[in-house]
Amino acid sequence: MIEVLVVDDDVRVADVNAAYVAKVPGFHVAAKAHNAAEALRRVEELPVDLMLLDHYLPDETGLAVVRTLRERGHLTDVIMVTAARDVTTVQAAMRHGALQYLVKPFSYAGLRAKLDAYATLRRTLDGGGEAEQAEVDRIFGALSATPAPELPKGHSPTTAELVRRALMGAEGPLSAHELADRTRLSRQTAQRYLKLLERSGRVRLSLKYGDTGRPEHRYEWAPSAS
Repeated sequence: MIEVLVVDDDVRVADVNAAYVAKVPGFHVAAKAHNAAEALRRVEELPVDLMLLDHYLPDETGLAVVRTLRERGHLTDVIMVTAARDVTTVQAAMRHGALQYLVKPFSYAGLRAKLDAYATLRRTLDGGGEAEQAEVDRIFGALSATPAPELPKGHSPTTAELVRRALMGAEGPLSAHELADRTRLSRQTAQRYLKLLERSGRVRLSLKYGDTGRPEHRYEWAPSAS
């Protein structure tokens, strides 16, 4: 499980954000904090993998919390979750090592997209070893997650998510037949979702030519769509 610390000065907002996190498979709310001092104390006391951190706190800013974490040698990952929209704050968050920045107000789908992308990044990095350029691109693109586009009638978000996870977990492009085998979907269903995601720019199509001269369509998740 990925242990999450939810930090927000508004108790009700912290409760809502914690409820959102608890709904995402693989994530567990380790604790909540409502000011900078409490957040830093929680990190000292508990195993915390990820902090959802508001910028506007009563005693210090969220950016000050990130600076202190790094000065103390804590490697806790941070996603800023805040109403601060000015570019200066966003840029400072990047420079201080925040992995992502989610502007309030946001939906459950918006937060889940960020958390799913973070989980994917963790799995990739936990594999260790060396990375080719394509793998590096996937790592750097993993947190640019956006909520899935609204699907046409007759398409299931659950199936679309299944396809996304299979493509992102693959070592290279997959054919519709290979995707069907991995997801246990029918080939026709796999092909239909691949075409839909390819039209939306989330899947990249390439052609592989074999001995027959007829190209095979192969698909991979576009790094910018992760």
